[in-house]
Amino acid sequence: MPDRPEIVCICGSTRFVDEMSAANRDLTFAGVIVVAPGVFPRAEDHKADELITKEQKTALDALHLRKIDLADRVLVVNPGGYIGESTSREIAYAHATGKPVSFTDPV
Repeated sequence: MPDRPEIVCICGSTRFVDEMSAANRDLTFAGVIVVAPGVFPRAEDHKADELITKEQKTALDALHLRKIDLADRVLVVNPGGYIGESTSREIAYAHATGKPVSFTDPV
């Protein structure tokens, strides 16, 4: 038995906030430690006072790579097979660092 639970980093477009939340819930109930995006700008686009700056987006992207570093594996939430530019970069980073990557939907 491992010394700690498995750690999974959820990646995917932030437009899929509901699907990411469901994956987080399912993994958590399965005893997994989950790291995931903490800000969902695409879901918040309609709130003008909550738009993020380019600098904040750059910082969030870098922070998410550090979350991948902490994880044992990556789960890409990709309804309909959708993978955007940021998620593609995260997948490439995960592969480059030897992290296994799985997907919720066929690619």
